[in-house]
Amino acid sequence: MAQLVDMTVHNVVLILLLLVAFSYPSTVHGEASSVLGRKAGIVDDDPAVAANVPAGGLRRWPYRYAVIFDAGSTGSRVHVFKFHMSSLKLLPFSHGEIQIFDSVKPGLSSYAGRPQDAANSLLPLLEKATKSIVPSWLTIRTPIKLGATAGLRLIGDQRAEEILQAVRDLVRTKSEFRYNPKWINVLSGTQEGSYLWVALNYLLDRLGGDYSQTVGVIDLGGGSVQMAYAISANAAANAPSVPAGKAPYVTKEYLNRKDYNVYVHSYLRYGAVASRLEILKAKNGPFSFCILRGFSGKYSYHGEEYDATAAPEGAVYDRCRQEIAKALKLNAPCKTKNCTFDGVWNGGGGAGQDTIYAASAFYYLAANVGFIDSKAPSAEVTPAMFKAAACKACRLSVKEAAVEYPNVRSDDVPYTCMDLTYQYTLLVNGFGVHPMKRITLVSKVKRGQYFIGATWPLGSAIEAISPKKHVQDQ
Repeated sequence: MAQLVDMTVHNVVLILLLLVAFSYPSTVHGEASSVLGRKAGIVDDDPAVAANVPAGGLRRWPYRYAVIFDAGSTGSRVHVFKFHMSSLKLLPFSHGEIQIFDSVKPGLSSYAGRPQDAANSLLPLLEKATKSIVPSWLTIRTPIKLGATAGLRLIGDQRAEEILQAVRDLVRTKSEFRYNPKWINVLSGTQEGSYLWVALNYLLDRLGGDYSQTVGVIDLGGGSVQMAYAISANAAANAPSVPAGKAPYVTKEYLNRKDYNVYVHSYLRYGAVASRLEILKAKNGPFSFCILRGFSGKYSYHGEEYDATAAPEGAVYDRCRQEIAKALKLNAPCKTKNCTFDGVWNGGGGAGQDTIYAASAFYYLAANVGFIDSKAPSAEVTPAMFKAAACKACRLSVKEAAVEYPNVRSDDVPYTCMDLTYQYTLLVNGFGVHPMKRITLVSKVKRGQYFIGATWPLGSAIEAISPKKHVQDQ
């Protein structure tokens, strides 16, 4: 009898083990298929991603993702980032990329009056984000944001809002990411500048200490230029007030368990592309001394057109500087103790701008005319190097410049003297950088084995997934 009981127990145990063995793979396979099968997407191959919900639940899953659209004046771009939650370390995706990236041209502002066409232009980028390697069970927790920059600011509030609403409808109906209509909007210049400051200091490991350990940023986009650097709490408390409806001079950031007061100001219409129109408006007479010899034409920017004919003798550096100084309004009244240009407070200076990084058009122009290596992710220069390059370019005819600068787009060649002289004047006379001060032109920053783009979308992503300040942190 005892032997019969033992055999029965043994058989029951064996049957149970067989049931477990056959049912477990079937369950895992079914869950993995629900992830791998979505629109032929690539799925992150981290441990447990194949499961629909990881062991321990979402709260214990250590990774977070962010999808950020950059709707710039010249084109639209999408960035997908992956972070470790506790350390905020930027992590590679399964195929080794440190971010998923794609872009389209032209920018949303080029579709002024055609909002649906504007929204549809983003479909390839939205599809890229949808088919990225964000696990399907994290899609609903992954924020998707779009920041439209200077280009959309310039086409008027009504037209801009029509485009943004069409984009909101597209994102709401065509994706399953975490959506908030407020996250799809025109990015203020202050936000753009502060996000880039966050991104660059994050990549350089400068966050978490005293503000004096951070670096300052000057970002020259197509439609606007931003300056951002950390200032002391005392300087922030004494910042001048601004007119109603204008962005304050100081934003507060809480990053890596540390408070920062960041001076930020954005100068609309003083970006690398928009500034050409302002400079042409400032010329005396029918000719511009910033245009290369032999060129005659019109310069158009967002519906405005201005004559861009060279003087018979061609570009003249000193006279070009005069036109640029007038465009920058360097002699505008300064109602505060210190100003940059156009009567804008300069933040008071201090240790937060002892080290300066200049981004975007500063880097690309220097690379294209050849005084920095276009293959290097960053380079140390002085503003005086822009002046030397400008003096050389201004002596050339438009045909000679096309030969001398093969990496400059043909449409940009006539403005080579203007662009170089403008960037020198902006740095030295606008922002008060000494001509011989060493600054860093930056496109990407080396972090570990990766070179990562220094762009505001990374800063926006960091802010979106960063822990917020709690009472015990104050």
